[in-house]
Amino acid sequence: MLSDDTYVARRLLLLGEWGTALAVLGPDAEPELRAEIAVDRWSFRIEGHEEAEKAVAALDPASPTAHLLTARLAYSRLLFRRDPRPDDRAVAEAGYRAAAESGDDKLRGWAEFHWAVLLDNIDEDPAGALPHYETALEIATKSGDGHLESYVIRHLAPRKEPAERIAMLRRSLHLRAALGARPQTVAAQALLADNLPENDPERAELIRTFRPGAEELRIGWLLPEAS
Repeated sequence: MLSDDTYVARRLLLLGEWGTALAVLGPDAEPELRAEIAVDRWSFRIEGHEEAEKAVAALDPASPTAHLLTARLAYSRLLFRRDPRPDDRAVAEAGYRAAAESGDDKLRGWAEFHWAVLLDNIDEDPAGALPHYETALEIATKSGDGHLESYVIRHLAPRKEPAERIAMLRRSLHLRAALGARPQTVAAQALLADNLPENDPERAELIRTFRPGAEELRIGWLLPEAS
């Protein structure tokens, strides 16, 4: 059973209230949750990297969560071009591989997804990424993990023909909205808008909707000054 603080922190994480989520966690809170929140904040806001790294360093380095979050930090430094380190590419793949082989099927799904994104976005190897996306999607579908599914189909959608691509992006958006995952919903609105024709009324409505949310949550890669 979750403690009250853990429950509240997880709900705040879904809302993108990362600072408040960290603040409600007491000194005895599970360190994996603290690290997850700190890394998530860095991934969306592109701020708080030092705190995220310290939170991950507090974990058992051999734990699957530590492997996954260490890899995500290394990947994000490469993606955002924020002080990338010479070994970040190797660290990211090693971490994803270790998490994927941990035996935790839910964690394996996320590790396979992030591994795919590393190959896709950093190596520009979509063919190498595809089997990892497919494995992640299979795990998400079998386990009913709508959150993971929303991420996977968001990244698979660009490979599809326009009608199927838009349908997948809409499903990703609806899954996230149903979960109450606000930062992810805002990001999904932005991507769907970007894939609709310029004269489509839905596109205009999505833009009017997502931009205030991105500004309020300070999602770094959705703000005009970040481009």
